[in-house]
Amino acid sequence: MAYRSYVLLVLVIVYTFNFIDRQIVGILAIPIKAELRLSDSQLGLMGGLAFALFYTLLGIPIARLADRVSRTWIMTVALALWSLMTAMCGLTQNFAQLFLARVGVGVGEAGGVAPAYSLICDYFPAKERARALSVYSFGIPIGAAVGIVLGGYITSLMSWRMAFFIVGFAGLLITPLLKFTVREPKRGALDPMRVDADRAAAVAAPSLLEVIAVLARKPSFWGLSLGAASASMMGYGLFFWAPSFLVRSFHLSLLHASLSFGALVLFGGLIGIWCGGALTDRYGEKRRSMYAFIPAIAFVATVPFYVAGVLSTTLWISFAVLLVPTALGLVWLGPVLAAVQHLVPSNMRATASALFLFINNLIGIGLGTALIGIVSDSMRLRFGVESLRYAILAGTGFYLVAAALLFLAGKKLARDWVG
Repeated sequence: MAYRSYVLLVLVIVYTFNFIDRQIVGILAIPIKAELRLSDSQLGLMGGLAFALFYTLLGIPIARLADRVSRTWIMTVALALWSLMTAMCGLTQNFAQLFLARVGVGVGEAGGVAPAYSLICDYFPAKERARALSVYSFGIPIGAAVGIVLGGYITSLMSWRMAFFIVGFAGLLITPLLKFTVREPKRGALDPMRVDADRAAAVAAPSLLEVIAVLARKPSFWGLSLGAASASMMGYGLFFWAPSFLVRSFHLSLLHASLSFGALVLFGGLIGIWCGGALTDRYGEKRRSMYAFIPAIAFVATVPFYVAGVLSTTLWISFAVLLVPTALGLVWLGPVLAAVQHLVPSNMRATASALFLFINNLIGIGLGTALIGIVSDSMRLRFGVESLRYAILAGTGFYLVAAALLFLAGKKLARDWVG
């Protein structure tokens, strides 16, 4: 019990660095834009598509490897690579170089998440997995908040280049902690096996086409994946653009914008993620549909709060109102991630997770961040510096699409569930 809690803590630390390196560009976009003379569209491509391009493409073959060999080794190499490439971002001199460096970060981070999902499922029994995956997902708000605040603070004292150097080398320092203290568990040891055939099938990892064939017959997987992707278009877009929004619309300094949004992400994110996992573990055992219905309800509830918060011209009112949808927008992580793990046998989990992440991140990161930047540029003539406010507001519609897809997925979950 104590050791598995320690393992989860180490995985949360690694995921925190994953998101520090992923999201630090959101606060650094302001000085980067000024020094390199970039447009919002270029910033959106650098912050979204550059990262998502290889992050999504390489995630599947790396996950295939994780279903066969040591997951801890894969994650160690991935952590070292993405940390090194983050540091390299500080050496770039133009948009093309920065774009390629962010591609390198995405290549490294492709091996950081799907293997971790698989590890957690082999350390925690089914009835505790939604909460365990929720705790693992704490790395998202903690990492995003630390990256935003640390990036703003270091940039204010030194430069945006030094911010990349410091967080990159800090990630390299924790690689031994992961490799030498986290043991590789036996696959599927905590899963109930109904028949001997299931037990035998769990020994060897199936081919990619076999995993795709299994998921293709399960409409709930596609509803969960596309629903999460729709929500991530707004979620990742907001993570990237909110600091710029606070600077432009509320005239905050870079440091004050980083502190304000960092606090919003940290407190709202932790509350929302934990509530999603706890509620699902409580109600999902008897009704599998709750793994999708709980986040769907949360997505619908985010929209009026986002509209009120984004349109407010008073900082403290906007902050107080936006705390609610920040929490609601992250409720989905524990329930949806746990549901995906239960749609396939244990020997397919890393690959199924990678396929889920491929859909979620290619659409969510690749399109969401860039789309908000493009919409902001298109509205600049009409709204001036306030164009970003209305581009973010337009993005809230993706939460309604996400809710509809998850409601449809929830109706099929009980039939598609394994075990």
